[in-house]
Amino acid sequence: MPRMNRLAIGDTIYHVINRANGHATIFKNDKDYKHFESLLEEAKELTDMRILGYCIMPNHWHLVLHPRNDGDMGIFMHWLTTTHVRHHRVATKSIGGGHLYQGTYKSFPVEKSEYLTTLIRYVEQNPLRAKLVKRAEDWKYSSLYRRMKGTPKQKKLLAKLSIDLPHQYLKEVNTIYNEDTLTEIRQSVQRGTPYGREHWVEKFVGTHHLESTVRVPGRPKKSSCY
Repeated sequence: MPRMNRLAIGDTIYHVINRANGHATIFKNDKDYKHFESLLEEAKELTDMRILGYCIMPNHWHLVLHPRNDGDMGIFMHWLTTTHVRHHRVATKSIGGGHLYQGTYKSFPVEKSEYLTTLIRYVEQNPLRAKLVKRAEDWKYSSLYRRMKGTPKQKKLLAKLSIDLPHQYLKEVNTIYNEDTLTEIRQSVQRGTPYGREHWVEKFVGTHHLESTVRVPGRPKKSSCY
């Protein structure tokens, strides 16, 4: 299955993910997590990136980004990942010790609709699905925590969403998605395909001259979004 073009298109929302090499634990303590969050803040200021959501897990992380211009996301991600790797190697005295990440980050366009709501909920629900917390908002290293419990300064990391989250979002993010919805999102990640309605995906692929063989993930169940 062909992957998306590496050049990120401006004014398009992306789901970005990367994992540790060999599923090793990268973030071992509060200091490690907070350091990565500080790098997110710095990268945002350097590139004027809009960060819509994120979640940092022990051996991987998810970002939901909304770059303004073509190529902005590549600049943001290059600075973020190379700086993080360099700092991590110095802190752990492991310079020359092999790759920290399993490879280059993966990124997937997302439709600005209920699909964005579904994705943010999926990203922010990660710690709950992994049974690291009893309530998703208790995981300190995510956009959900910042949005619900963060200080005014901490909340500045997050950009305004293009759509409103559902009124009962906090209840919904603490309700585990059904398998169909999880499969749809995971297929987008595994296949490297855009995440949205069939018509939107076909139009996006055609407009940006992407591979015509990209398969389309199914429509999310409405009961999973609202």
